[in-house]
Amino acid sequence: MSENIQQKIEQLREELHQHNYSYYVLDEPTISDFEFDAKLKELQELENAHPEFFDPNSPTLRVGGEITKNFPTVQHQFRMYSLDNSYDFNDLEDWENRITKTISDPVEFVAELKFDGASISILYENGKMEEAVTRGDGFQGDEITANVRTISDIPLILKGDFPAKFFMRGEIYLTRKNFDKINARREEEGLDLFMNPRNTASGSLKIQDSGEVRKRGLSAVLYQFISNEIPAQTHWELLQKAKTWGFKISENAKLCSNLDEVKDFINYWDVKRHELPFEIDGIVLKVNSLQQQQQLGYTAKSPRWAIAYKFKAEKVETQLEKVTYQVGRTGAITPVANLKPVLLAGTIVKRASLHNEDIIKKLGLHEHDFVYVEKGGEIIPKIVGINLDKRNPANPEIQYIKNCPECGTELVKIEDQAIHFCPNEMHCPPQVIGRMIHYVSRKALNIDSLGQETIAQLHREKLIENPADFYTLTKEQLLPLERMADKSAQNILDGIEKSKMIPYEKVLFGIGIKHVGETVAKKLSKNFESIDALRNASVEELTQVEDIGEKIAESIVDFFKNPENILMIERLKSFGVQLEKGENTNEVLSNTLENKTFLFTGKLSLFTRESAEEMVEKHGGKNISAVSKNLNYLVVGEKAGSKLKKAQELGTVTILDEQQFLDLISG
Repeated sequence: MSENIQQKIEQLREELHQHNYSYYVLDEPTISDFEFDAKLKELQELENAHPEFFDPNSPTLRVGGEITKNFPTVQHQFRMYSLDNSYDFNDLEDWENRITKTISDPVEFVAELKFDGASISILYENGKMEEAVTRGDGFQGDEITANVRTISDIPLILKGDFPAKFFMRGEIYLTRKNFDKINARREEEGLDLFMNPRNTASGSLKIQDSGEVRKRGLSAVLYQFISNEIPAQTHWELLQKAKTWGFKISENAKLCSNLDEVKDFINYWDVKRHELPFEIDGIVLKVNSLQQQQQLGYTAKSPRWAIAYKFKAEKVETQLEKVTYQVGRTGAITPVANLKPVLLAGTIVKRASLHNEDIIKKLGLHEHDFVYVEKGGEIIPKIVGINLDKRNPANPEIQYIKNCPECGTELVKIEDQAIHFCPNEMHCPPQVIGRMIHYVSRKALNIDSLGQETIAQLHREKLIENPADFYTLTKEQLLPLERMADKSAQNILDGIEKSKMIPYEKVLFGIGIKHVGETVAKKLSKNFESIDALRNASVEELTQVEDIGEKIAESIVDFFKNPENILMIERLKSFGVQLEKGENTNEVLSNTLENKTFLFTGKLSLFTRESAEEMVEKHGGKNISAVSKNLNYLVVGEKAGSKLKKAQELGTVTILDEQQFLDLISG
């Protein structure tokens, strides 16, 4: 009986997977929606009655319902590179010329629509979808498998002769029709409308309830096969194979034998793109031969064998209402054009950055001018011109401000720099607040209970003026603040107390010496074991430290010349903040790794990357940041990607797993 039920369940699953393939990939429905829903309901009832036959890739799980409170970060085994952009045919010709300098044989190109959505990487093992991860920063992203399972365009089970393990890359997007449906529902419910399909698709992928994700009606197109073993000679061949395995591939891709055919393809879609049921922002071009792709390789950011041709940005006219000025944490002043609201490329634009005084002068901007606005790279609004025919001659030219809009201090302009600065770094509110936000940030003192709004409120109430003031706060001072409960106040006080244990190097980064970033702070702490030793160092002594140039050295010396900074440091000391190296922090335990260089990659399970690097240093070794001929050992964790591949190609790097690394240290 049990075997019969299992057989029935598996038969229904196979049928439904096939119907999904016919509908979404081949666009050739084989049964009616009513019949499909009836079979799905039958399968759902059988699965509910027999949970022992659960399968994470069952068609019934497409309806969603799984709740994900946290989306874990996953390292990409193969880095997700970004593409270089081109905006005219000259750029494409330059790209082709660079290719032909490396490749002597004829070069074919595959031209594909550049879907405007969210990039995804999906792992398939033994024909089953195992994991889906967002692009993130290209090196790691968020694991959103439960949400991606709800997208009907993405197969859960593959068919045919597919490799045992590989990744498919693609784009998740919203059709214009489904975007309009979502906004119609939101309007009925009295909610704010979403501004464009791309951002809505991206945001939908991070909804905690996969059932709600399903309701959004997301679509997907898959465009790149990634694996150590490639079952084809060309990218075009891989696309055709992927379609037979069950993937939805863009029907509008084209194999081009030369750049003239590519240009024809681009010209066609530049006109026809507005007729598509979804949004595209350009065309992606790839060298077709996989062997030629390998020869061309990668830059630090992008593949040399691919490029994105971006369609010219949509441009609209609107009126300048006024120019205002923002003050950044470092005191840099940014002028902002406040505009009469206008719809541009799917979003309402009200403001555009003017960057600096030189840009304003170059534009010749007058008050209340009618200006042309476009989105740079379809993202950031910018003023690209002025309609002089509509200018009122009585309107004066925009004059750049002379004084800080926040504190009134006279601005300074550093020679050879386009930006004006407010020099009142100790008392200009945005700079003061920015410095304190930096102090509590994760990479500094890590006081996560203190948010930006709370810090701004504390400053407005004159309770804090610099980081040392955090350590004088009391619960009685915190409770009257807006949206502040007893537990929240206690969490803040606990976080502040805990920060007294944060190591010296992180405090050094947190106090905000100009040009002293995380890496520089670490090097300074190794060479000057207390804040007092650093304070007494000369420019000459500072520049003896690796990677410390004259600019950084002078900035450190200037910091300690300011009496207010000295007072802040002394107060931090009195509160117990770590401003010197702890005992044995610099202690070298052995010289086992002397003159050896190390790099860690992948997901480490026996120790954190930070503690591993510390172990290297304590045993006489040195950590470096990239795979090169200077690297002796690469220590790999799970899902190690491009660094491992590059080390293998070099052939001079010794590759260790985590246990082998520990064995090496122990001799």
